[in-house]
Amino acid sequence: MSSLPKSPALRALYWRSEILRVMYWLRGEGLGDLVDVGMVCNYLEVGPRECAAQLEGLVGDGHVVRDGSWYALSARGLAEGEAELATVFADLARPTSGECSDECWCQISADEHEACNGRGSGPGTQPGAVL
Repeated sequence: MSSLPKSPALRALYWRSEILRVMYWLRGEGLGDLVDVGMVCNYLEVGPRECAAQLEGLVGDGHVVRDGSWYALSARGLAEGEAELATVFADLARPTSGECSDECWCQISADEHEACNGRGSGPGTQPGAVL
């Protein structure tokens, strides 16, 4: 877990994002509106103590509500969990270098292709290509 933030404030932001995303996903998949620490740990690389502490932090800031050993997203947590999950999928949907969609300007312009990919190869850059 060396990639985790070292400072407590950034670590809390990191885990808030991860936990809300997992809880929102579980809810959306019909796997449960209520989760316990063990269930969250199954989907994240986090120990039970850290997970419980982060869930309690989410209770404290109003993202999650607790009933005994069960946790659920509050309205605020539901909205933020949805946004967190949407952000992940938006990032996955973005084309990476050389994987632009058919609608990208780089498909018809050598200059745009170079800007998209940082190199001068691709559509319109072959010798004799006419744009």
